[in-house]
Amino acid sequence: MADYVDLTHEFRDGMPGFRLQNEDGSHTEFTAEIQPFLTHEQTRPKFDGRASFEITEMNFQTSIGTYLDAPGHRFPEARDISELDLSELIADGVVVNARERDPYEAVDETVLPCDVDLSGKAVLFEFGWDSHWGSDQYREYPYISESVIDRLVAADVSVVGVDTINIDDDRNPDRPAHTTLLKEDIFIVENLRGLKTLRNRQFRFHAIPIKAAEAVAMPVRAFAEMT
Repeated sequence: MADYVDLTHEFRDGMPGFRLQNEDGSHTEFTAEIQPFLTHEQTRPKFDGRASFEITEMNFQTSIGTYLDAPGHRFPEARDISELDLSELIADGVVVNARERDPYEAVDETVLPCDVDLSGKAVLFEFGWDSHWGSDQYREYPYISESVIDRLVAADVSVVGVDTINIDDDRNPDRPAHTTLLKEDIFIVENLRGLKTLRNRQFRFHAIPIKAAEAVAMPVRAFAEMT
């Protein structure tokens, strides 16, 4: 039987998400609302009291939880989630140890392995920031530098993932990682967890969203299949 490692944060009612500052200084909070649309008690009469079902209703912004960005997230005419092929969302994975960084510290290309061919691979940066999930500290995080971004593009990777809330420095409105990677059809997965267990191990990375047309980002069940 295959061995799997779950790399996904629990998707739940009231979960933490982005906090975007508005022009007036207020903030827009991203979160999820999950509640029964129909309860067991409400559906039981529909089945003559012999069975009951809960129908769940969810309301959320698609850039929340452990999620994948399609190119259309950054570029209006680019592909959306439904246009991504399954073969593009499953790849051999490599974990990059980028721990022991301070909030808003950029990591340079020296963290990248020099003896590994990254072509076609999912490159996952382990900052260890998943330990801060749900806290204010999670909102201030390290990130990858533009030199790392350029190396990843030159290496022709397929996916780049991080265990932080954003692959970019949220103080930089240019968003170089989103701009450069998505332009090259290199997908981004944010808010990963549990990457430490994958260090120096061989695995296939899976990040599969629902096939949602006209959605440019979507929560995924991200996991590693050990090989």
